[in-house]
Amino acid sequence: MRLVGADGEQLGIVSTEDAMQRATSLDLDLVEVAPNADPPVCRIMDYGKFKYMQSKREQEARKKQTLIQVKEIKVRPKTDEHDLNVKIRRIKKFLEDGDKVKVTVRFRGREMSYASQSGFEMLKQIVAEVADLSKVESAPKMEGRTMMTIVAPVAPKRKPVKPEKQRKPERQEKQSGETSSKAEEKQASPSETQEER
Repeated sequence: MRLVGADGEQLGIVSTEDAMQRATSLDLDLVEVAPNADPPVCRIMDYGKFKYMQSKREQEARKKQTLIQVKEIKVRPKTDEHDLNVKIRRIKKFLEDGDKVKVTVRFRGREMSYASQSGFEMLKQIVAEVADLSKVESAPKMEGRTMMTIVAPVAPKRKPVKPEKQRKPERQEKQSGETSSKAEEKQASPSETQEER
């Protein structure tokens, strides 16, 4: 096998027993790096430290990636104009947040007879309304009793901004006798209420 040292230096082709002895003498592990190479490549390293560093790199990579969700909005062919405007506002909000939106038109019963016409017109209207914020990722198509399209945001996903903690303004009490007399009245009032009962 071809042996690579702990510092990355090439130690040449050695036998397996010799490689094991070198690894144990350095109090490290012998790890097979490329088993399919001819001859196989092994490296002397601290395997525990290697796995730890690898997991740390993966963790850092996961922190940096942005997760894009696919939100779904469902409408019907007979959805009224006001309700449709509310759904369009929701779609715009999702797109501004950087999420993809799947718009679905569901058909029931006899609506299937004119589904391709009315559903396509409705999806076309919705896509036209959000055209400034999005691009069509998947053109309108029928899937069983539903017609759907997917729109993706043009702008990249925004990272959420953490609101700063606001300090409460400190009360400035007056040092006059009025404030102290009010405090005395408050303390006296519970006992007076008990006497009245």
